[in-house]
Amino acid sequence: MSVAYAYDHAPSPCGSLRLRLGMAEAMLRRSGALWLEAERALVVADLHLEKGSSYAARGQMLPPYDTRETLKRLAAEIDALNPATVILLGDTFHDRSSEERLPADDAERLRDLARGRTLVWVVGNHDADGPRALPGQTADELSLLGLTLRHEPQAGFQPGEVAGHLHPAARVRATRGSVRRRCFITDGERIILPAFGAYAGGLNVMDKAFAGLFARGPIIGALGSSRVHAVGWRSLAGD
Repeated sequence: MSVAYAYDHAPSPCGSLRLRLGMAEAMLRRSGALWLEAERALVVADLHLEKGSSYAARGQMLPPYDTRETLKRLAAEIDALNPATVILLGDTFHDRSSEERLPADDAERLRDLARGRTLVWVVGNHDADGPRALPGQTADELSLLGLTLRHEPQAGFQPGEVAGHLHPAARVRATRGSVRRRCFITDGERIILPAFGAYAGGLNVMDKAFAGLFARGPIIGALGSSRVHAVGWRSLAGD
């Protein structure tokens, strides 16, 4: 496993993985959030709020608690880090009518999370209109610390890109079988964040959708129960 571009591929006391991303210092949080301490910016991707109610409207019943659970985990990250800026990296809502279905108490939770800080909604393919009645700024992409933050990774070499959209997950070989985890994937030049939403699925990083995105062999930051695990490509398996 090559980790020459990692500051510290052992976990920090909080279980995060500390990396150099382009010219920026980044922390990969075990929640699946990215922390850019120099700007006190917290970045999360693919919350897919109200996915449960979207499926219910089509007759597939899921427990209607995904939004509550996702916002609870986001609130825990905000409480721990006190960010100046929270960046929602696209597909924050599962579809364009999700905001209309959002329960009043969950809408109030979102307003609480925005108080005293800047909230930025980067639009994605599921929520291209952005929010209508909730606080925050809407952007197609934004630049921070020499990084370009957008929802969908662009083809080819994109140094400094921070994206979501692909919901990366890794199947890691273990002594007895394997274990599948949501994950970050990075080569130190660009990074794709795991989906943060409670009901968001994961696409194996060995899928062809990831082919050609990285200039060199990437490492995986697999989300464990207590820390982010740095995993080399040779330790991975397909689904």
